[in-house]
Amino acid sequence: VFGSRTKKAVMAFQRNNGLKEDGIVGTQTLAALGITRADSSGKFTEAEIALLARVISAEAKGESYEGQVAVGAVILNRVDHPSFPNTISGVVYQYRAFECVANGEINKTVAESSKQAALDCINGYDPSGGAIYYYNPKNTTNAFMLSRPVITIIGDHTFCS
Repeated sequence: VFGSRTKKAVMAFQRNNGLKEDGIVGTQTLAALGITRADSSGKFTEAEIALLARVISAEAKGESYEGQVAVGAVILNRVDHPSFPNTISGVVYQYRAFECVANGEINKTVAESSKQAALDCINGYDPSGGAIYYYNPKNTTNAFMLSRPVITIIGDHTFCS
């Protein structure tokens, strides 16, 4: 929560670092904090991109590169959708949203292809066709997921709205 106390703390940080004291955590304040942006849109931090890559690696291991990017795109589509949290971490850690969070797969070594897939989907590549859900029909019995309109199928994942 960014309230009045947080704004005062930001202003104190800005004052102590010779920045414009406006209480806004903009590009210069982020840089002074050591937070940089790694995507061309400037929308996501390196930590957010790393989290996205971890989910892609855990959820789409064994899938084609296109399938990996599609899984990442679903996460970003949720960030932009009014029914979901508006941050990557909010979407990823939403209760029961991703199996890899529950089973710990998210904490395993990240495949290099997943890192590139994260950057590609952040920079606009969406082979999912705008999907906000995906599932593996071999492993899913959830009636809600199976009822969703299918957009496309890539490898073992069905992408839907």
